[in-house]
Amino acid sequence: MAPISRRTLLGAAAALPLAAPALAAYPEQPVRVVVPWNAGGLADVLIRILAQPLSAALGQSVVIENRPGANGAVGTQAVARAAPDGHTLILANAETHAINPLIYPRLAYNAVSDFTPVTLFARGPFALILRPGLGAEDLAGFLGLVRSRPGQVSFASWGIGSTSHLAMEALAQQAGLQMLHVPFTGAAPASTAVFGGQVDCMFLNAGPAEALARDGKARILALGAAERLDLLPNTPTMIELGVPVESGNWFGLLGPARMPASIAQRLATVMAEALAAPALRAAFRGQAAIPAATSPEETGRFIAQDAARWASVVRDLNIRLE
Repeated sequence: MAPISRRTLLGAAAALPLAAPALAAYPEQPVRVVVPWNAGGLADVLIRILAQPLSAALGQSVVIENRPGANGAVGTQAVARAAPDGHTLILANAETHAINPLIYPRLAYNAVSDFTPVTLFARGPFALILRPGLGAEDLAGFLGLVRSRPGQVSFASWGIGSTSHLAMEALAQQAGLQMLHVPFTGAAPASTAVFGGQVDCMFLNAGPAEALARDGKARILALGAAERLDLLPNTPTMIELGVPVESGNWFGLLGPARMPASIAQRLATVMAEALAAPALRAAFRGQAAIPAATSPEETGRFIAQDAARWASVVRDLNIRLE
């Protein structure tokens, strides 16, 4: 995942201009945010934390609708076809707008031309977790174990071509590993298979990983973040341990193509103001999520850079899905 500058993360609320007076009528009805994943995942949890302050700022209800399927493509396609009036938005991430266009040759939406960028609102670093009893005490021990059993150590993901899948493939490429991929339909069943002992390891969002480790259901070896997290202050990053692999996901809001720039700007402004609130930032930290706030222009550039970064990984793995 391409880095976001500290200024972008912390200063966007001040950098974004106020909405134009002509937008006083927007929104005229509830704003629907489509989450193209199952309820209960990190993306779903974070946007539900944001829903109340956004509703208060916009003067209308913010309704969250889960429409999972096809690595996020089902819900994303629905928003691409929605009216471009700012009342229907997509919760986008790396899968929907950077990876899916690379792995689905007949994707039913164009990740660039079918959408209007609004803002990023969070990054979610991954943690590398192991099933209980695997026998590796640290990252070096895990890498040695995998090398000693080529093709035998298994890893879970929430789908072929998902960020959890590609993050492990990136680690395998970097460290010279051969592993067995076991895809699932979501993060919850994938992590259940790990702590249940059916699969050996996975990259999981750091917040859920911390909860599993706290309950003794999994061991966390390292973080894919650029720096340590408040929620896991004693867990080193992979970079610290000499393995330069950064893994995680990003989360943002986009509207359909041809949505007025003034509406995108107003939404970005109220999102940045909500993300500046200490209570909300604390709630995000409790999920091991890093608040982000970008302008529509910055958001579009970031997504393009992230797609370019993932292109080399997908090309090397030759992943194609129908």
